Order: sequence, then structure tokens, then C-alpha cells
Amino acid sequence: MTFLQPFMLAALPLIGLPILIHLINQRRYQTTNWAAMMFLLAANRMSRGYARLRQWLILLARTLAVAALIFAVGRPLASGWLGLAAGGRADTTIILLDRSPSMSQRATGAGASKLETGRRQLAETLETLGSSRWVLIESTTNQPRELTSPKSLLDLPYAEPTSAEADLPAMLEAAHDYIKANQTGRTEIWICSDLRENDWRVDSGRWDSLRESFTELPQGVRFHLLAYPDAATDNVTVRVTDIRRQQTDERSELLVSLALSRGKADGKATIPLQFDIEGARSELAVDMVGSKYELKDYRIPLEGDHERGWGRVSIQADSNPADNAFYFVFDQPLMRKTIIVTDQPQAVWPLELAATIPPSPSAEFAAEVVPVQQLASVPWEQVSLLIWQARLPQQEDAELVRAFIERGGQAVFLPPHTPGDETLFGVQWASWVDDGEELPIQSWRGDQGLLANAMSGESLPVGDLHVRRYCTMSGKSTALASLRDGVPLLARATTDQGGVYFWATTPAPSDSSLAADGIVLYVAVQRAIASGAEVLGNTRSLTAGPPPAGVPTGWERLSGAETALSTEYPFHQGTFAAKDRLMAVNRAVGEDEAAVLDEARVAGLFGGLDFSRVDDRAGSLKSLVQEIWRLFLIGMIAAMVCEAALCLPKLRRREGAPT
Repeated sequence: MTFLQPFMLAALPLIGLPILIHLINQRRYQTTNWAAMMFLLAANRMSRGYARLRQWLILLARTLAVAALIFAVGRPLASGWLGLAAGGRADTTIILLDRSPSMSQRATGAGASKLETGRRQLAETLETLGSSRWVLIESTTNQPRELTSPKSLLDLPYAEPTSAEADLPAMLEAAHDYIKANQTGRTEIWICSDLRENDWRVDSGRWDSLRESFTELPQGVRFHLLAYPDAATDNVTVRVTDIRRQQTDERSELLVSLALSRGKADGKATIPLQFDIEGARSELAVDMVGSKYELKDYRIPLEGDHERGWGRVSIQADSNPADNAFYFVFDQPLMRKTIIVTDQPQAVWPLELAATIPPSPSAEFAAEVVPVQQLASVPWEQVSLLIWQARLPQQEDAELVRAFIERGGQAVFLPPHTPGDETLFGVQWASWVDDGEELPIQSWRGDQGLLANAMSGESLPVGDLHVRRYCTMSGKSTALASLRDGVPLLARATTDQGGVYFWATTPAPSDSSLAADGIVLYVAVQRAIASGAEVLGNTRSLTAGPPPAGVPTGWERLSGAETALSTEYPFHQGTFAAKDRLMAVNRAVGEDEAAVLDEARVAGLFGGLDFSRVDDRAGSLKSLVQEIWRLFLIGMIAAMVCEAALCLPKLRRREGAPT
């Protein structure tokens, strides 16, 4: 049992007051032997045991009445997991609210989502516990906002669901900075989340420094996690994987490719798809067997010379409405151009081939080999991918490459024949290693990056590759594929925009089987080209979150995001117009299939900190805390009634009355 006012328990020694009064009363009378009374006492010995028992019961009732009164004034709570007795009322309470799409999941037969349930429970709990200050840090801006009361969580627009991922380490960093800047007293941090791996970023490396930072704070900081880990097994998600407009001899049409996934894969399910092209709707029912389904190049006729526009694919409502629709924009296809810079022109034909074979007949691809001396003349605004197999660029050349990446371009770097001491994006080539044997790929990441699994869940044949010679690299990067002993084969550098990848080997037959087993090389190059092409032209597909550089401001909503604030349009699914550009905003890929962190892993993230956790489910009506002082008042009254009854004189039977 815990108490909202534990300092009142200091009055517990007062329960000894009835005992003290009883002992004092015993000392008020002095015993004097008197012959006549000795005969009366001898006659009364038979009833002395009952009298003594009654005296003890009266004393117990009085003691319990005092104890019950003290407990009632201390405001006891029914839930003991909070552990509030040690600290009492907090000076500052910080709420970290996860607004990601997965928090929109609803329980079967329940109207409230995880986010709605969490907001209600937090409002009730924090209103009961009390605090001198309440601060909200929600998952879109990670900016602290002071609240007038916890009840404002129920109506605050900045607490509504969004389509953007959460970043729990960044939210905790914001909470830490707020505590230091405002020099708060005893602080409690309440986290409301469904524990999705993509939101908690457990592999980011920031958790170690966070634990150390919070441990060093002089004021006490306590962490409470309100978790909703249940995943919906009957939920179906839809995602558009490719959208192309093509012109035939007879008409113009839109080719839509999409993927469906579901948690429960038992039996066959008929999923009705609805296609909405600027208000013109059509439907298609597909039979889904298993957990994955792919629809490739579904043709939708376009009216007249409809060259540019927007649309949506949606499915019927289920347990999570946040992943039942996907928005897209389309335009006339652009040339997807690749620039190749190399110090070995005779060895780049596999790269040039992979960059120029179109995945569909209607697409146009081109690749050009450019000397380093001509970089300034490259039309970078038309380039999707840069492939660099030479010593890393420096000075003016490096600035050109950085500008290309900052506007959303993609770059793939391969080791030069002779590595130098140049550094770019925090990575530097070291030295070539040739062990005289073929090395297999030991591990690779199939959840993201150039080597990610297909939408059907099938993995790329990365394990079939062999490396004969590789170049080591130094610096800060994330390994997407590794050789033995964790040596990076494919690494991704950290950038704010665009994508920068480093291959530790080349497609040359003397270095690897990348060219001979060309599937992995082709898919990796095509994925990089597709990502780079998304920022070209007058249409753009964005992942919900802060808008990248180069995106115009002043968005106008075309569809979706009906209840969103205009300042939060980039965080909500929908289609928008800004100046002469059309943009489609959708949830991140990680929101569709992110795993839930297990209890041991979460406990490890908060190791060494004052941490408690409670699990709940969407739609739950139970309160996290409940004051039970009324029960103690009732107990006090009952003890006083018992004491009064025991103090009543024994009834005497009148002489001559019937027995």
C-alpha cells in the first residue's frame, strides 16, 4: 500500500495513546486490604476472566480507531506499483506521449485506441497524484509544453494521433535538457507508449549516455512506463510500393503496385481495395492467403491528358485505422540518371549495366561515366544516384557531393585502387585485405536499407555472395552487411537527408561475386536510384515527420489529415500542394511490421534508474490509482461502535421477571 501524504504516517505512534491512558487510570487507585471486600472479591473471581477479555477488546478497538484515522488522513492508494511512499508529491511531472500510428490501434469491440486510453488514464492518475508543474513532450516536435493541468491532455490538439514515428531517446533527451535548464526539484517522467522497436531505437547507441546523464542529476528522477504492448492479430495494412504513369497509343494509365500484410495468417481472406484518383473511385477485391500479398502493376485508366495528380488506396476499417490507407502522387516519368565517377573506367561496366536496365519497359534510365575534373558541369538537379569508385572527393568536389546529398540524392562509394587519407561523411578508407580465400557474408540487415527483404518477405540472396578481397573502413557508420568478425561489407553513413552507402569491395571478379551473382547488385543499385528519384520533378513522396530540406512551406491539404492542424500537416497522412509541387505523406515502413520490445529488454534500457512499469490494453476502463481512505474511515467508525458496545453496563434481570 502507498500513500499520497506519507508524512502523515509519522503520527502512527499516537496509536499508543489509548494504552497510555489505560495505564494512567490503573495508577489512579491505591489498593487497601479490607476484610469485607476480600470476601466479595473471592465471590467475583469466577467472572474475572470475562472482564479482563472485555478490557483488552475495548483497548484494541480504541487503538484501531486511532490507526484508521491516521491512515485515512495519509490518503492511501489501492495500487502499490507506483511506489510513491518514498517521495510524496513531485515538484515536476513530465509526460512523454507516443503519438505514432501504432498507438491508434483499438481493442476488439472497444471504441478507444491505445492513445486515447493512455491520455485518459494519465489525466486521471496525475490529477490524483498532484504536482507543482506538468510538462508534455509529444513525439512529433519533442518540444516541452507546460500544461495547466493533466486534464488538458484530453482536449489538447498536440496530443492527437499522427502518422509519424516516435523517437523515444530524443524525447528523453528533451526531458533531460528541460530538467537541467529549469533546475526542477524531484521529478517524475511518465512514458505512454506501445513499445514498438522502431519508436524506441534500441540500437541507436544513445541509451547508454541517457542512463548516465539521468544518474548524474542531483534531484531524484523517477520513471513510470504506461505500456500497451498488445499487437492486433487481425489487423491488415496496405502500402503502395510503386506508382507509374504511362502513355499508350490508346490512352494514358496509372500502374499501381501495392502490398498487403496481416498479423493473423489463418485461411483465406477477401480484402476489398478502393482506389481513389482525385475523387474518381474504383474497387477491386483480392483473395489474401498467408500473411503477405502483392499486387503488381494494377492498371487504372486516366481521363484525357491527365499528366499529374494524386490518389489513395484504402481498405476496410479494422483494429487500426492509421494503416488502412496509403496516399500517392504521380506525374510524367522522368529520366533516372546515374553519374559514375571512377579511377578504373574499364571495371565499371557491371555498375553501368545495373544502373541502365529498367525494371519496367516504360521507365527511362541512363548512366554516364564522368571524370572527377568535370564534376562542376554535372546537372545535379537531374541526377538520382552518384556511384563513386575513386579516392574520396575533397574541397570543391566534396561540397558538390554534400549539396547533392542534402537535397535528397543518393550516393554509393566503392573503394579505390589506392586508398588515401581523405574522409567524407565521417568515413575513411583504410587498407585492402586479401586473405587468399573466399569469405561468405556472415550477416546482413533485411529490415532496412539497400539489402532489405522484398515486400513479400522474401530475402535477397546476399548469403550466396563471396568476397575475395575487401577494403577496411574507419569512422562512424551503420553496418548493413558484415563479413567475419563483424567487418563491414556494406555500411551506411549518418546524414540528415539523402543516403550515403559504402561498399567494402567492388564488382570486379578478382574482388567479389557481385557481378557474377548480379541480383543483389542490381537490386541495391535500383533501390538507390528509386530513392534518389523521389526528390526530382514536381511530385514527391514523403515519410511523415519533419519536412526535409528543399520542400516548400505553406502546404494546402488536398486529401487526408482532416482534423490535423495546418502546422502539423507534415506529420499526417494525406496529399498536399505547395507552390507548384504535389506531395504525398505516409507513415514509415517500420510502423507496419515493427516488433514489440519484451519486458527484459525494456528493463535493461532503464537499468540503474528508478523505474516502474504497468501494462494495460486499449479500451481499458480501470484506473491506475484509487484512493481508499473512505474504507479506513468506515473502519474507524466500526471500531468506535464496537468500543461503545463493549463499554455498556451488563443488563440485570429484574427480580420476578421470567427467565
